[in-house]
Amino acid sequence: MNRNQIYLLQNTGAHGILRRAIKITSYFIYVLLLINGLYGQENLPPVGPAKKAQIPEIREFTLANGLRVAVVEKSGVPLVTAYLLVKAGARDETENQAGLARITATMLTRGTTTRSAEQIADDIEFLGGSINSGAERLNSFVTVTVTSDKIASAMRIMSDVVLNPGFDEKEMDLLKAQTLDELKFNLTQPGFLANYVASKAVFGEHPVGGTPDSINSISRADTESFYRSAFRPDRSVLIFVGDISVAVGRKLAEINFGRWKGDSKAKNRDFQNGSNNHSVDNLNDAVLVIDMPDSGQAAVNYFKRIDGLKRNSGDYYTASVYNSVLGGGYSSRLNQEIRIKRGLSYGAGSGFAWRQESANFSARAQTKNESAAEVARLMADEINRLAFDKVANTELVPRKSVLIGSFARILETNASLAGLLGDLYVFDIPASSLAEYMSGIDAITDADIEKFAHKIPSKGTFIIVGDYAKFRDALQSTFPDRTIRVIPAAKVDLSSPGLSR
Repeated sequence: MNRNQIYLLQNTGAHGILRRAIKITSYFIYVLLLINGLYGQENLPPVGPAKKAQIPEIREFTLANGLRVAVVEKSGVPLVTAYLLVKAGARDETENQAGLARITATMLTRGTTTRSAEQIADDIEFLGGSINSGAERLNSFVTVTVTSDKIASAMRIMSDVVLNPGFDEKEMDLLKAQTLDELKFNLTQPGFLANYVASKAVFGEHPVGGTPDSINSISRADTESFYRSAFRPDRSVLIFVGDISVAVGRKLAEINFGRWKGDSKAKNRDFQNGSNNHSVDNLNDAVLVIDMPDSGQAAVNYFKRIDGLKRNSGDYYTASVYNSVLGGGYSSRLNQEIRIKRGLSYGAGSGFAWRQESANFSARAQTKNESAAEVARLMADEINRLAFDKVANTELVPRKSVLIGSFARILETNASLAGLLGDLYVFDIPASSLAEYMSGIDAITDADIEKFAHKIPSKGTFIIVGDYAKFRDALQSTFPDRTIRVIPAAKVDLSSPGLSR
């Protein structure tokens, strides 16, 4: 098995599949949407009744070492996903070491003290399963998926990578090189670059995947130190979903992780707990243009950090319905106005990224450079309209049905359900709250949406990445009252207070 095969195999699994599927298939999604626009229906049929979600029984217990365990038994398909979530991620690294959490977690499946990277790949392939590890903003993870008759063998591999990481220098050099190559390519993509800049300029964070300078600076000692501090049983949750009983899940947890103690000296490390500690460039109500000459398209984005909007509050349901109306799907307002009515983009949407004490809102679309200003104006118009005009029930009810139907589909697959439970544990939300989702969404009214919508329009930032010469005049006439700041793409530097070299 060659290195590329190992890299692909180790990066399959719940998070790896999702992350890479989004990147790899985005172009094809755009093509399909274009074809649909040319030959399909512009007016979709009415949304039918939401699919009723079957809330699974979640059995929880805690091992003597503090490791929480959750088991969701789902018969019918002989597959099991085991998902270990650690409550430490990019939020817990310094800005100068951005990417450390992801490098550390990814290295777990790149070799242990008893297995090389090749052996890990061969062993999991022999079982017909997949293994993946990585880190996001708020957590790190290791996940395996395998047929139920092979779960005991797969758990031995999983516990080995978690408890006995090797942090081999050659493997780390290879991973850093792969990360830098991927980052170099991504920074040429307008949509990625817009999010990359927004992480610092608007949200006061640093990129989860790091920067070229920070990735180059990460050493083996850094990963070992982060691992000792972060990977502890009392900071972790092990989730089993699939064809597995509670008794078997308990036995596998005890056998494979019951002896896990973690580094007692690192137990009291003061993690940031999701706070944003970096300085935020003053771009409220501004337009930041990242000038990328000769770019094929422009990425048009609206970003806003909303302090006090918490995932574990009732506002979560209001935010979810608000987003479903504004930019959460094909029939949402942004996509209707930008894509369906005017054909200015292959797709437009919006969403919330949740933090412990805040939420990061974004609206986004890609378009021709010449129509960038028009798309930005349409975004601003739709965001403002929701704040001042009530949503009719003929629109609100179908958008809530879309959310409930999507929720039902998430519960159907092992990996997506494990990921959903992991999100709840990250925010210290009881797993039992799954049963409240449908009623929580259904209870949201047009008045709730109108009140919530006032949080979005003011003091946000447009970030447009594209060939500025092609939309300069239109942008200036569209936003005469907003400060427009321009930074050449080649000079973007997140380590600089001014964002440029």
